[in-house]
Amino acid sequence: MKVVIAIDSFKGSLSSIEAGNAVAHGIKRVYPDADVIVSPIADGGEGLIDAIMLTLNCQKRTVKVHDPLFRTIESHYVISENTAFIEMAAASGLTLLSPEERNPMHTSTFGTGELIKDAIDQGIRRFVVGIGGSATNDGGVGMLSALGIEFLDKSGNIVSPGAKGLENLTRIRFDNACRELCECTFKVACDVKNPLCGANGCSAIFGPQKGADDEMIEKMDAWLHNYASLTKEYIPSADPNIDGSGAAGGLGFAFCSFLGATLVPGIDLIIKETNLEEQVKNADIIITGEGRLDSQSCMGKAPIGVAKLAKKYGKIVLAFSGSISSDASVCNHHGIDAFFPAVRKPCSLTEAMNKENAKCNLADTAEQVFKVIKAVK
Repeated sequence: MKVVIAIDSFKGSLSSIEAGNAVAHGIKRVYPDADVIVSPIADGGEGLIDAIMLTLNCQKRTVKVHDPLFRTIESHYVISENTAFIEMAAASGLTLLSPEERNPMHTSTFGTGELIKDAIDQGIRRFVVGIGGSATNDGGVGMLSALGIEFLDKSGNIVSPGAKGLENLTRIRFDNACRELCECTFKVACDVKNPLCGANGCSAIFGPQKGADDEMIEKMDAWLHNYASLTKEYIPSADPNIDGSGAAGGLGFAFCSFLGATLVPGIDLIIKETNLEEQVKNADIIITGEGRLDSQSCMGKAPIGVAKLAKKYGKIVLAFSGSISSDASVCNHHGIDAFFPAVRKPCSLTEAMNKENAKCNLADTAEQVFKVIKAVK
């Protein structure tokens, strides 16, 4: 029996590889001779680099950059052949801030631009960037500023960092832009389809989790609208309504408009870059899952992407998750044949998310499921 495990991380508990190894351990208790392959995955947020490092021959590069509040930190990205794989969350992510520090008026994507610039200086011209987990709502202006594009107020001064700077934006200057940008290509892993502005835009939908109140949301949305209109004067093809423009507080818009990037579902990108399809093609059973399986899992999340690929080859797909919502049955209509919650007895959230508990629960659940498979066979 050949089993391929491509399970997303259980955020705050297990990484993709840890979750996959736990399931593999449970399977091996029942089928000691099974060929079990763990292929780590991510959907564009944190975990992208881990997935790449564990499946490709990579060089990890550590760089000093600025975090969302312009404090110097050590961040990193990886290089595989001629491609740089970057997680914006490693420089501009929400997890870099305490709850008290979250304020999208002041947080910037500048550090993400610094990672890109460092890779350019290393001779890299092909980029794959995951933009999930941001702490920002600056429309990507910080990232572009680190690449030499200047955003000016009416007096010709550089605007302040964060969404607040967009309030005074009147001109964009490209004179000092990194000249190598025209040689670069960008693929951006994005797991949301929100536009830049409006009721479904980044300010309204994602602003609250980044520390924005209602007044801030209204102001930021208006400033981003003006920013998009100004951008269109310089770049006629700029479109704030493209699916994913609102990802990472408008970073999707910046990538598409200024850098000619292609936005793709994160899981589709991971599948291609890690050659997961070849593994799935020759497997008997595919295992996927994530920390919580619910109806939102069908909106571009990793488990459904894996299931879709598996069904292309008529494979059985099972999912394991930390918790299962009451509406998760919709996943059965999107390629997941059956799903199983890993928590095996009443416990607190803290207990369920404890790393060792989560590993044991996943292994034990996988063991019982495969005992059923063995009994049926």
